[in-house]
Amino acid sequence: MKLVTLIAPDRSHHIGALITDLPFGQNKIVDFYEIEKNTNYSNMVEFIKHQSRTMPWAKEQIQKAKEGKLSTHCVIDEKDALLTAPVPHPVSCRDGYAFRQHVESARKGRGLPMIPEFDEFPVFYFTNHLAIVGPGEVYVMEKALERLDFELEVAIVTGKEGRNIPANKADDYIFGYMIMNDWSARELQTQEMKMNLGPAKGKDFATGLGPYLLTRDELEKYRIPGNPDADAEKPNGVGDRYNLKMKAFHNGKQVSDGNLKDMNWTFAQILARVSYGVTIHPGEVIGSGTVGTGCYMELNATKVTDNVWIKPGDDFALEVEGMGRLENTIRKANA
Repeated sequence: MKLVTLIAPDRSHHIGALITDLPFGQNKIVDFYEIEKNTNYSNMVEFIKHQSRTMPWAKEQIQKAKEGKLSTHCVIDEKDALLTAPVPHPVSCRDGYAFRQHVESARKGRGLPMIPEFDEFPVFYFTNHLAIVGPGEVYVMEKALERLDFELEVAIVTGKEGRNIPANKADDYIFGYMIMNDWSARELQTQEMKMNLGPAKGKDFATGLGPYLLTRDELEKYRIPGNPDADAEKPNGVGDRYNLKMKAFHNGKQVSDGNLKDMNWTFAQILARVSYGVTIHPGEVIGSGTVGTGCYMELNATKVTDNVWIKPGDDFALEVEGMGRLENTIRKANA
């Protein structure tokens, strides 16, 4: 299922699902809240918490829509829908550091050796779960526009509660997957991390998610099953991977080319690390970290590009095979 969060005319949120296999060709979105006005269908975290009820019900409504059995106000053309992030108010938001190519290339470009600790455990940081953006315009303050960067990523959303989750069982705690753009203000980030703390202001102004939240079954044909005999404590250990091409486009020009299967630490391993001594809850977002070639900090450092950054008025899009396209336009925010 490809789930979405719509912004209704009264500015409230509605949960819905994208339907792409209709006989007449036009993609549609089923608005679940218009069918049953219940909190479970206006808040994605609540939808996930109550998935034992909401998911079977949602599948029934999708089938009814395909058969033309729903009221027309409950089924709208995708082009007419105003979408926000699928999980606009996650319980928390973390971001990982899973791709060796990105880490190694960026460090090499700065004259630094590969950090050996990368192979010891999957690291992550917390970012601002109250600054989530979806498709559309992203307003950025003046200081954050200094060397504004994108980061091409995929994020998981947790589906159930757990603590001290073994890596070989962690995939079962994933509800679904989204495209993630970890917007980064590199000038602010560089300044504050000189004090060995952060990233903070360099990251907390916007994290892009969307346009869809894909349940695990949607990506089954791309799945590379994990090796149960692999070492859970080492890179390339246990956990599923996905053969998904990842691209980024700046004003229509492709600037990145990666693949999610190249994660050196799997989502299962990251989730095991996250849950060590900590209880996770449904609706937490955890990013993969940047895929190789997936940001200008790396591309500029390796001389693929020459001091290129994102400016106000620029259009930027992230595209992941099977997961859609997250499109944004950068605007300068007024103080």
